[in-house]
Amino acid sequence: MNQAFTLFEADLHCHTTASDGLLTPTELIVLAAELGLKGIGITDHDTIQGWQEAEEAGKKHQIRILRGIELSTEWQGKEVHILGYALDGSSTSLRDKLKYLRQAREQRMLKILDRLKTQGIPISVDEVQQFAQGESIGRPHIAHALMERGYVRSIGEGFDRYIGRGASAYIPRYKLTPEEGIEIVRAAHGVAVLAHPGAQHLEDGIPAWVEVGLQGIEILHSDHNAEDEKKFRAIAQEYHLLTTGGSDFHGETRKPGVTLGRWGVSLNVIQQILTAAEHNQ
Repeated sequence: MNQAFTLFEADLHCHTTASDGLLTPTELIVLAAELGLKGIGITDHDTIQGWQEAEEAGKKHQIRILRGIELSTEWQGKEVHILGYALDGSSTSLRDKLKYLRQAREQRMLKILDRLKTQGIPISVDEVQQFAQGESIGRPHIAHALMERGYVRSIGEGFDRYIGRGASAYIPRYKLTPEEGIEIVRAAHGVAVLAHPGAQHLEDGIPAWVEVGLQGIEILHSDHNAEDEKKFRAIAQEYHLLTTGGSDFHGETRKPGVTLGRWGVSLNVIQQILTAAEHNQ
């Protein structure tokens, strides 16, 4: 496929229909193969549901799959996303914690729908769930329902007008701290990586998070500019952290302009992460 940019070998930040992506794990891997990628990180929100399907498709299409997850936390009023890689999916503790987080997401959705209803926008649970093919439901599914009903023209407008922070139907989510997010990952023998820190200017939090087990920083990302990349690469070097990268791909409707493989890393970064995970056992 012709592209106006150079693709990386591996995109380690991708979402599927298991959470709020538009493509099934199989469809994601097929697209990766068509683009010529060699590795994909499956990092759905609060669920590991997509791993098995992705790995089966990866074997068929010769794409290396890195098992991952993305956890939303909060620090000093800022969103802090923690990526976990190479976790032990058989961990009962991990599964229990993820189930609790998904249940908190569902309760938040119900409160948002109640608030929308008071504003004359009666969106039903069933309408939202038709856009959530996996077990992790979130605000993008509500935004999609708003768009489908004609209340907004895009997912972004849905967030801006109704469900984003500070908007009329916004409900705060259940708040993990970054330390708790890192602990969830490390307790499952995974590698904890700080996602897209430039988006929220998180450099001041990194020293404390390294102390509790942070092992990497996402450097190349669709929300980062060249200055962000330079800054956080230097911080990673200072603290001897792994440097990762990925597009944060969800699909064009969910994240317009965020193309699979446009941000990422070389394939050997997957091995670096797996080696770090072995040392976490």
